[in-house]
Amino acid sequence: MLADLAPGQRATVVGMAPGAEPAVAQRLVLLGFRPAARVDAIRRAPLGDPTIYRVQDTELCLRSREARLIEVVPEAAR
Repeated sequence: MLADLAPGQRATVVGMAPGAEPAVAQRLVLLGFRPAARVDAIRRAPLGDPTIYRVQDTELCLRSREARLIEVVPEAAR
C-alpha cells in the first residue's frame, strides 16, 4: 500500500484496494493515482500523518487512511 512507503521511496501504482469506496477511489484516480503512475514519497508530517507524495510532477498530501487505499509495487532501492 502507498501508506507503507517511507520518504525517499518510489513505487508504481497497480490499482485501488478492493474495499475502497467508489467515490474516494475515483477522486484518487483523478488526482493522478492511476495504474502505472510512478509515485514518490517526499516527506511525512512530524506526527506521522499526513504524507506528501509526488505523482505526475504534482505534490499531493494524503492522510494514511487515503494512502492505504492505493495499491503499489515499490521499486528497488536506488
